Amino acid sequence: MTRLGVLFPGQGAQHPGMGKALWDRFPVARQLFAEASDALDRDYCHLCFDSSDEILRQTDVAQPGLYLVGYASWRALEEVLGGRAALAVAAGHSLGEYTALAVAGAFTFVDGLKLVAERGRIMRQAGEGSRGTMAAVLGLDLERVEEVCQAVRRDDRLGEVVVANDNAPGQIVISGAADAVARAGVRARDLGARRVVPLATSGAFHSPLMEPAVEPLGQAIDRAAISPTSCPVVANTTARLIREADEIRAELRAQLSGRVRWTESIRRVAEVGVDRLIEAAPGQVLAGLARRIDPTLSVLSIAGGDSLDTLVGAL
Repeated sequence: MTRLGVLFPGQGAQHPGMGKALWDRFPVARQLFAEASDALDRDYCHLCFDSSDEILRQTDVAQPGLYLVGYASWRALEEVLGGRAALAVAAGHSLGEYTALAVAGAFTFVDGLKLVAERGRIMRQAGEGSRGTMAAVLGLDLERVEEVCQAVRRDDRLGEVVVANDNAPGQIVISGAADAVARAGVRARDLGARRVVPLATSGAFHSPLMEPAVEPLGQAIDRAAISPTSCPVVANTTARLIREADEIRAELRAQLSGRVRWTESIRRVAEVGVDRLIEAAPGQVLAGLARRIDPTLSVLSIAGGDSLDTLVGAL
């Protein structure tokens, strides 16, 4: 039996029309869209298929939508494979960690969806109150970017800036107060960064500026029914394999303001040993990052319903 690893993207992977190919083809996807719409009292067919980029960029819209489409992608793939593959490990980038935990059985689809909706609401509120931002630093290694952030933090007037995401060698995301992120970008370019790209986010995610959101989200996490997982899930903040409920609760609390250690996470997936690594829809960014981190990994993407046949053929 083929051993699969699955990756789920985070906020930023959303786009108008996401999930439509799955909804058109798979009854399981249509059922999940209906369950999501009922659970949150919102029309997720309309939100995912017909909304503008501007609407989908809103944190409280994007996060439940991405969770829904990612989960539906995996369930559709399971249906097509018909038991010919087993899930050996799951991982998700930021928000995607919730989807990874759901497919691994930590919580039901609807319970996870409600938790994600609460996360999106709380993060949007925290972002609006923090006036923070994020930027991608390209072409500079992690150690140099950390030095840049430390140097800027020594100037108390500018505020906090930290490494938020270690996405891959040469692709580091920084997060914090707007002035501090801007100064860090200038310093990074002076040290040889190829580009510094501001990100269209509604807050300084994965930074200390999210601390006010940790306790409200933590209360929702504590209320949620969480079970041990059927396969290991790689934790964003530690890159360790977690399975138990107490580990999951601690990780989801820490993740909101902690660093996404994606380079280490993909290396951990490789250590587990999988025949194929699958990026669930929407998007193909994580597949590209995984290949950069470990060129020996065999990585495929589920870009839509039709691509599942190609993927199954490759398996």
